[in-house]
Amino acid sequence: MVLDCPETPPAPSSPHRVVALVAPNQELYPVTSASAVFGYHGPDIPQHYSFSLCAEIPGSLSTTLGVPIQVDAGLEAIDDAATVVIAGWSWTLAPSPAVLQAVSRAHARGARIVAVCAGIFVPAALGLLDGRRASVHWELSGELAARHPRVILDDTVIYVDHGDVATAGASAATLDLCLHQVFQEYGAAHAMRIGRQLAAGPHREGCQRQYPPLPTTGPMPDSLAPLLEWLLSRLPDHVTVEDMAAFSGVSPRTLTRQFAEQLGVPPARWLLERRLAATRALLEETDLPVETIANRVGLSSAVNLRRRFHTALRTTPAAYRRSFR
Repeated sequence: MVLDCPETPPAPSSPHRVVALVAPNQELYPVTSASAVFGYHGPDIPQHYSFSLCAEIPGSLSTTLGVPIQVDAGLEAIDDAATVVIAGWSWTLAPSPAVLQAVSRAHARGARIVAVCAGIFVPAALGLLDGRRASVHWELSGELAARHPRVILDDTVIYVDHGDVATAGASAATLDLCLHQVFQEYGAAHAMRIGRQLAAGPHREGCQRQYPPLPTTGPMPDSLAPLLEWLLSRLPDHVTVEDMAAFSGVSPRTLTRQFAEQLGVPPARWLLERRLAATRALLEETDLPVETIANRVGLSSAVNLRRRFHTALRTTPAAYRRSFR
């Protein structure tokens, strides 16, 4: 089984090279998630990235699925990578000196290190997370704290991004973190195009919550996904928390609690962030006046849009448009 991306048409300029470092007994989900975001998306979406795999010892690697994968490149593939995705690791094993040296060299020359789940043990061992907040899977937080006490662990959020180093606590957050990188580097519109092609759910911010075991028994609360999709379809409309609660069949207080537990933000804040993301996409891809964009995304007026936009991004819509157009 080969997970490297298929041959793609030549890009107009050198793409951002992403290399995923894999290991024996590899979990495939973070690898395929990263490949889905950074791989080839057809002729209609610009190819800004290339994606490939490497391993400390190339060859046939076992996976948790029971199907081996063939990895042809060794650690030398990291030497010219712009992003190194450490797509998982056996937390029972310390990273080898060769792996640590390769990742350290990459970071020193400016490559971005993205560690998923137990992959966090690699940048932690290098001291790249000392005194810094990091997202860690709640099952690994005790072991990581014991080995690397200088890392500021957060086992509640799904990812934390420092720019040079980013961590995702759970494998399921790989897609979110990779789309976040696209969002930061090539804008909201490009990230939304990729997300739509993948039929991904609404992009989750890093502050959203992991799902540790509930402290009490009983059924899990219903997923908020139907409500979130409904809200995205009604961005131009005036929607209150009471409207959201009525759609979900719960009280406003219950809905606010569910948002806090599952997404880490209040309902109105989540909706505002989606409206600002839609604003960014329209500024990047269209020449629509700010007043028209405000009406399309539900921010009511150009004055309100400019105020919200400046508060969130510390820039104006006009300056943002100039930068991304």
